[in-house]
Amino acid sequence: MNDRKTEPTSRQLDPLTPMPEDWRRALAVVAHPDDLEYGCSAAVATWTDAGREVAYVLATRGEAGIDSLPPAECAPLREQEQRASAAVVGVGTVEFLDHRDGVVQYGLALRRDIAAAIRRHRPELVLTLNHRDTWGGTAWNTPDHVAVGRATLDAAADAGNRWIFPELTEQGLDPWDGVRWVAVAGSAAPTHAVDARPGLERGVRSLLEHRTYIEVLTDQDPETYCRRFVGGHAEAAAERFGGVPAVTFELFAR
Repeated sequence: MNDRKTEPTSRQLDPLTPMPEDWRRALAVVAHPDDLEYGCSAAVATWTDAGREVAYVLATRGEAGIDSLPPAECAPLREQEQRASAAVVGVGTVEFLDHRDGVVQYGLALRRDIAAAIRRHRPELVLTLNHRDTWGGTAWNTPDHVAVGRATLDAAADAGNRWIFPELTEQGLDPWDGVRWVAVAGSAAPTHAVDARPGLERGVRSLLEHRTYIEVLTDQDPETYCRRFVGGHAEAAAERFGGVPAVTFELFAR
């Protein structure tokens, strides 16, 4: 379920800083299948090539994302496409929290589920998607993205506090205070970037794995559409990254 299929734009802004590289494990937490492929899978490919571990956690299975498919039929299809998409960029761990697509609610239940995932995977870097009301300008974001993005930012701290959600400790999930950064993909206010060139082709192919969704989203040839979207956004970021096509992030340090 996405609403950010707009053409990339660029404007004269401060240069982007390279993303930190002194980490070994990352956890990406987003709302729907395809959120990472529209956001940052080209960067993920580069990281896994370097031997870093990246795991995916999705709040929903994207079951409300295709009007012509009932949720019970859509969910397993989109799960299958997400697992195939993750494999393209070297990610073998994909988990689903089974919140309802389209009506994800920010609150304690979501924060607890994400904090539990952070405690399980013990990442130094947490990735999520734009948590703000818009994608910049007049492009409105969806409630699911806002809820999951905000909850992820909060859960990065929750995971390290044994007195928040103490039931997680009782379940054997010890506190993890090792999250050093939360990086937000798809932000209209990026601060950092990763060279997109090594992972760009796999980023395109990972998005293309969501073919069922893409075919109902656009009348364009799916491969043309994916190349235009992923490549276009990477090229648009080059103006702020020394002329190098890039995947951008808004980085919050903890």
